[in-house]
Formats: sequence, C-alpha cells, structure tokens
Amino acid sequence: MASRYFVQNFGCRATQADGAELERQFASQGFRAAQTAAQADLVVLNTCTVTDSADKDARAAIRRVHRENPGAKIVVTGCYAQRAPEELAALPGVSQVVGNSHKHQLAELVAPPGFVPLRSLAETAGRPSLPNIFVSDIFAHTELLAAPVFEAETHAERTRPNLKVQDGCDNRCSFCVIPFVRGQSRSLPRARVLREVNALVALGYREVVLSGINLGRWGNDFERTEDFEDLVRAILGETPLEKLRLSSIEPMDWSDELIALVASSPRIAKHVHAPLQSGSDRILRAMHRKYRPWHYAERIGKARAAMPEAAIGADVMVGFPGETDELFEENRAFLAALPFTYLHVFTYSARPGTPAADMPGQVPERVRRERNRVLRELAAEKNHGFRQAFVGRELEAITLSRAGDGWTEALTDNYLKLELAGAHAPNQWLRVRVAGLSDDGLRGRML
Repeated sequence: MASRYFVQNFGCRATQADGAELERQFASQGFRAAQTAAQADLVVLNTCTVTDSADKDARAAIRRVHRENPGAKIVVTGCYAQRAPEELAALPGVSQVVGNSHKHQLAELVAPPGFVPLRSLAETAGRPSLPNIFVSDIFAHTELLAAPVFEAETHAERTRPNLKVQDGCDNRCSFCVIPFVRGQSRSLPRARVLREVNALVALGYREVVLSGINLGRWGNDFERTEDFEDLVRAILGETPLEKLRLSSIEPMDWSDELIALVASSPRIAKHVHAPLQSGSDRILRAMHRKYRPWHYAERIGKARAAMPEAAIGADVMVGFPGETDELFEENRAFLAALPFTYLHVFTYSARPGTPAADMPGQVPERVRRERNRVLRELAAEKNHGFRQAFVGRELEAITLSRAGDGWTEALTDNYLKLELAGAHAPNQWLRVRVAGLSDDGLRGRML
C-alpha cells in the first residue's frame, strides 16, 4: 500500500503555494493524501518564521504531531527550517529538516531509502554533519515552486486559485528575515505563467489571484528584463481568464501605468494592496524602506482617483524600535487621512539576525498591544464606512461556498465579503444588489 502523506502549511500564501507544489510532487510519486496528520505515515510541516509567534506555532505543531502519531516520519521545511535548522532537528520526533534551499527536492529527499544526504548547513559551517538536515545558502538557489492554492478546502468547492509567480526579495528592510530564508527575487517565466493560468481556466476557474513575496519585481531577474505590467497584459491578451486579481504590491511598483491598466480593464479586480509599514518618516527610514510617506500618499491618491470604488489596503506595523508616542501618533494620523478600506495591522516581533533586533528603544509589549488595538479600531471604522456606501447598489461578486441557513458566501470584485441570499453553486460571477451590512461584510441578493 502506498505511503500516506499530510502537508500542513503555516503563514503566507507563498508558503501555501509551496505546500501545494509539494503535494503535487508526492502525488506524482504515488503517495496517497491523508486527511489528517494522525492518519499519515509522513507529515510535512511547512513553516513560517516572520514572527516569534510563527516559530512557537510550528514547535507546538511538531510536539502535537509527535504525541498523536508517534510512528509518523516528521519532516520540517519552510522558512523556519531555513533560518534555524539545528534548533528544529533537536526537537523530539523530527526526522528531517529541509530548508527552502532544498524544498524543491523534498519529495525525493524523504522518499527513497538509503538516500545520501546533500551538503548540510553543519558541513558548510565546518562542524560535524547532521544527516537529517538539508540546508544550504539560499542565495545560491534560483528554483521557484509554483502550484495554485485554492480559496476553499474541499475539492468540490475550490475557487479563486492563487498562483505564485515570484519568490524571494532583494530589499533589506531592517526588521525582515524573509530575504535570508527565501533568497533573491526570482520569477516564473511568462510562458509558464500563461500555461498555468490557461490550465486553471480549462478546469473552470473564473478568477485567479497573482501572488509573490515581492510581486511587482516580477521579471527583473530575466536576462532581458520584463515589467510586471507586461505579464498582466500577456494574461489579458493570451488567456480567456474572466477575472485577474493582484495581491500585495510594493507602493513604488504601483506605477502610473499599472494603476491605469487595473482601472481600465473590467477583467482586473478593483483591488489595490500596497504595504506601508509606517506613516512616520523617521520610522520608515529606520526600517530601510525605499519610499517616504509623501511618496506613498501620492500613489494611493492616484489609485483612488482612478478607481473610486476600489478596495485599498495596507500592511502596517506597530511597536518598531524607537516608535515613541509622538511617532505612533504621526503614523495613526497618516493612516486616518488616506482612503484605506482595510488594514492588516501587525505588532513588531524581533527576528534574530536582523538589524532591528539590536536597535535601541525596544517598545514594551503592553504598549505594542495597545497601539495594535488603536489601529485595528481605526481600520474597522474605515471599513464600515466603505461598506455602508454600497448599501442599495449593484456589485459583481464571485460565489465561494455554500454556508447553509439559506445563504452563500461570496466575494465582490472590490474585495468585500458578501452573504448572498439563497443556495448558489461556487465559482460563479453574479450581479447582486446590496441589501445591508453583515458583521464584517455585506448582505445581498441576486438581481
């Protein structure tokens, strides 16, 4: 009987995309998917390390799997595995640690008996080799795992596939460990992107989300540099995809050209996500971000002028070292003045090896939590006002899954959750009329 595997992903959509590709590799080698870790012979934990909390979640999962399924082979991979492989290898139950540097070979590394380990991190550091660690310099690798990730978990209701077309980052933000665990920016070739999109369309999917670690840098690593706008135009021109959605793009990559392209095409979702991190100029400089608050405000202003009904969101961090009460208020006031419809608010978490971890002025945890609460309340107020403006109006929405009790979960073109009256099949674009607000979205009915 074929071995059973289970992949558990932690963190961002890029990690989920890596996990989807691992599942595709296992299936191609004859493995069978298990429904839970407790039923699997092989459990792969695909980790995140963007915060200390992410690390704790991964360690807790390892302990839980080992306790509930002591006979399983536990393989830890992902960003935490790349950053601290020996730390993970020392945990009870862990059979192998495979960093992002070797993740593309993971199915081969764990499958055949008697496999001779590749050069390990321990060997490169001149220490005795640990045979269960497969990690090397991430900057020496150019591989890119890419398999679609779906909105819904059940196969019958899979919707909105998310396709990773770029990985890695060439920026060096002082708080961020991601470049050191994912490596240099690298792109999925245009022809491969078009094949993946056309394959998804052939399977019946109506919306595809493009994602990446630094998505706007797509194409910069090619011998003949291509712009991200070139890729978007190619998808519109060479695939019959009904709706393309762009995930997070750095603010200065929201060029006039890209804003105009998104605004003018009915086949691109009206949704702009531009990470900010802070509205304080002093904090942005300490973060080593490559723009100033006025640059950011100018980009957001142009996007709002071109797309009056678009969702506009940002990532914002509170509690960065040196963030005084005055600088936090500068950040809050900046956010309040811009036309955001949602915010992803993060609390600063020191990452080992990053410059920010050793900076003076570390903010007490209780202060960080309070600042997080203040910005989440601001975000909720902005989001409520944005949603309220659509009551009584018509919108386009894609159905996601049947939720029971006479309604169906859906998502509007401009990124608002919608409770749609009636039972509707998933993966359908519908015209709806908004009847009112739900707790965190809209309520509506078909026209």
